[in-house]
Amino acid sequence: MSCLVSINCITYNHEDYIADAIESFLMQKTNFDFEILIGEDCSTDDTKKIVERYANQYPEKIRVITSAQNVGFRKNSQRIFENSKGKYIAECEGDDYWTDPYKLQKQVDYLEQNPECTFCFHNAVLVKANKKVIPGVQTHLIKKSNYYFHGGDSNYSVGELALLGFIPTASFMYPKHLMDNLPEWCSTAIVGDVPIKLITTSYGYAHYLDETMSVYRTGVKGSIMYNWKKESGNKEKQILINEGFLHLFDNFNDFTKDKYKPEIDKAKIQFELEIVRLERERKKLKIPRYKEYFNRLGLNGKIRYYARYNFPSLYVLFTRLKAYI
Repeated sequence: MSCLVSINCITYNHEDYIADAIESFLMQKTNFDFEILIGEDCSTDDTKKIVERYANQYPEKIRVITSAQNVGFRKNSQRIFENSKGKYIAECEGDDYWTDPYKLQKQVDYLEQNPECTFCFHNAVLVKANKKVIPGVQTHLIKKSNYYFHGGDSNYSVGELALLGFIPTASFMYPKHLMDNLPEWCSTAIVGDVPIKLITTSYGYAHYLDETMSVYRTGVKGSIMYNWKKESGNKEKQILINEGFLHLFDNFNDFTKDKYKPEIDKAKIQFELEIVRLERERKKLKIPRYKEYFNRLGLNGKIRYYARYNFPSLYVLFTRLKAYI
């Protein structure tokens, strides 16, 4: 099948969510062909049955990639990537979904008209597991109050993109060939989405479409973020997580021969400060680059950091309670 876009979706134990994801793929209105690849990683719930039902109903559109045993999210992502036939890859994990039927068309239109653009993304709303989007009651993931947000539709260099922070994976679209023959460190990176956005953007620039076209679910059992939050009281585990992000950024600096080092090093500060907090090294907070970072946080950000620093147990308890409200 000839297609312009491959929708890559990895899923594991998403029986409560995967139908929303697939329906959001099928509702896309485009003037080009696209395929849907679902990496089903031997779920222990009914995810596989749901995926197979859709695949049987839409055999010309959906392909299921699976195996006899669980392979983990890295190999699952890699095998659907290797089976993708599209010029562009659109990412969406099985617990997220899209909300705009013209999402693919809008991103493809921009990428086709601007071939020097190598990564396209947009905003998303944050929704707790098993909840639906409530109009007017939404938390946007890309906050317009962000110090590094350019405002409206805008372009970002890879350094600026790193400083912007978290970008919803379900908004990613990029040329497939840019992720061929990746360096070894990508296969061991602490997360898979950050290398994608940094590496693809390093070949050109990223473009932000100032629209909210997807949903990011939080609190999904078994997800990376859920597991990390469960370990929020484990000092050693938290240090390892933050060190993992620092290693990722260092590897990217090596990959680009330090071309974006000033911005990447600034992006590392939030992870460095987490380690400072966890190791109780208060004197390091006086380092000039950290002071500059704090000046950008604003009052609420400073209060949050110092609350975590001085009352870590109470802060962890508060955040856990908040997650269930």
